[in-house]
Order: sequence, then structure tokens, then C-alpha cells
Amino acid sequence: MALLEIRDLHLHMRSFDGEAHVLNGIDLTVDRGEIWGIVGETGCGKSLTGLSVSRLVPTPPARYARGAIRLDGEDLLAADEKRLRALRGRRIGMIFQDPTTNLNPVFRVGEQLLDVALHAGRSDPSLLGLAPGASGRALKRAARELSLAMLDRVGIPNPAARLDDYPHQFSGGMKQRVLIAMALIGRPDLLIADEPTTALDVSVQAQILRLIHELVREHQLGVMFITHNLGVVAQLCSHVAVMYAGNVVEAGPVRDVLKSPRHPYTNALLAALPTAGTARGALQGLAGTVPSLLTPPPGCRFFNRCPRGEPGCTAATPPLVGPEGGHRVACPVVLR
Repeated sequence: MALLEIRDLHLHMRSFDGEAHVLNGIDLTVDRGEIWGIVGETGCGKSLTGLSVSRLVPTPPARYARGAIRLDGEDLLAADEKRLRALRGRRIGMIFQDPTTNLNPVFRVGEQLLDVALHAGRSDPSLLGLAPGASGRALKRAARELSLAMLDRVGIPNPAARLDDYPHQFSGGMKQRVLIAMALIGRPDLLIADEPTTALDVSVQAQILRLIHELVREHQLGVMFITHNLGVVAQLCSHVAVMYAGNVVEAGPVRDVLKSPRHPYTNALLAALPTAGTARGALQGLAGTVPSLLTPPPGCRFFNRCPRGEPGCTAATPPLVGPEGGHRVACPVVLR
């Protein structure tokens, strides 16, 4: 059984202008030990897919029209809030995109880390190195020690002193590292990382990527790594899913997808990347615009920008075709 299964997930979002069809049949499977890079243009649904796994998308204004999200076979869309709270921070870790708005400014960093560590430790005291039935004082002491160790592991200098500081006393990159420590402190089975290295310099980024890779190897985590950076995907990830306008258009092992892309959109993304030999002015852009999700076009949503589009492409949304776990593509034209 796969760690995470997303099947035919449709998410609609109500707005003043109407209902946007933001996720249009997402299919994704993440096994233990796999790192999936989720890539695509801004607004394609990457973050909403990650937030849906933890059920952090407010409903309303959102609603799940159909589909399923299963963690070790458990249907998360059917779980109540009490069950979801037990899963968040323990079995599902989340690194949020914006550290400034996701750390509470009125609580010390140590208090926020301790809350997560204690939540995970109450359900599994072995995470804190304690036996079942440990006292509250022992839990708090062990949670503080674990918090210090995690701050040190993500590269916060002098963590014992910084534990009692407030978020405004940290730089943007250090706040991001605190969020990473909070996501990893419960040693989750599934880690969802939404642009976790955007605010970090290159050396710290390499340290965080190395940390995620080590944790996957040590604890067999499954990871959803949401990013715009295809270089990071090539360096870190074992698999990649390319999204466009709420659809996964191509997915599979990183080596297959990035070295032998098949979908026209994946080809366009890779053609827009600069290389050492790219001449000035030689980068290729992608003509056209992303369609409105309030009134999405029928069939393939990439049709209006696709150089290989045919009239039959508008008949129905093309499914991902290919072996499960292998190189899959949602384009009948390239599959002929």
C-alpha cells in the first residue's frame, strides 16, 4: 500500500466572480522513500494540492467536488477535525511557503517548537526518548532538548540562546529554517515542503536539501517538494509531477521526465531554462496565457498554447497514461 494516494481530486473555490475549478482531477502516488517534486507555473495548483493533503484549505469557500486522498489507506477527506489534528505535525509535516505569516509574532520561537514537539510526543513518547507514561515535566524537558537539536540541525547558530527569541528577531532565512525544524520535529511519515528554500542563500539551501535527503534515507519519509526550481528537483527528487492549470500533465522518475520530456508543456518549461551556453536573448518563452479557471476550456487546458494541439484535444480532459510509478503523460497526440 502506498503512503499517499491522491485520486481524481477536484477542488472548486468560490469567489465573488464565480466558482473557480482550481484542481481538475489530480492523480498522484507517493511511496515511502520517494521525494516527489511538484512543479509548474504560479497558480497551477501546486500549493493547494499540498494543503489539501493536510486538509488546510478552508471549506467554504473551497469544496471538494469529488476524489479521494488516502494516507496509508485512510480517507483524509472523510476524517473529522479531531483526527486531522492528530495527524498534523505527527504523521504529516508541513513546511509553509511564507515564514513571516506562519510564525506567531507574540510567542517565542521556543514555545512554538515545543508545542509541536509535545503534540508529537504525547502520541508517541519514543520520539522524545521517553517511555509511555512519562510525567509532564519529563515531556517538557525532552521536548526542549529535541527543539534545540532540531534548531542546530537546520543551521541556527547558538540555538540555546535563540530558543527564547521572538520571530521578529530572526532574519527571513532563519525564520524559514525554524519552520523547517517545526515540520521535521515530529519525524513525520509524509513531509509536504512548499518552496522551503526560496528565502535561503545557496549554502544554507544545500544544507537543508541534504537534511531532507538524510531524513528520507534514515526514516523512509515520503516527500512532496513544491518548487519552481527545476535545478533543485534534479538535485534532490526521485520523481517529478508537472502541473498546468490544475492538472498533472506529466509525471514519473526525474531522470525520465527531465531528460526525455514528452508533454509539450514540459518541453516549454525546460526550453525556458538558461544554461551555460545560452546566448543573450536566446531564451524561449511560451506564447499565450493560462486559461481562466472560472470558465476553463473543455478538454486539455493547455490547448490554446500548445504547438501540437489538434481539434480532438478539446473533446475531454486527457488522463495520465503510462505504467504506475513509471513515466506517464496526459497528451494523446504524443502517445500515438
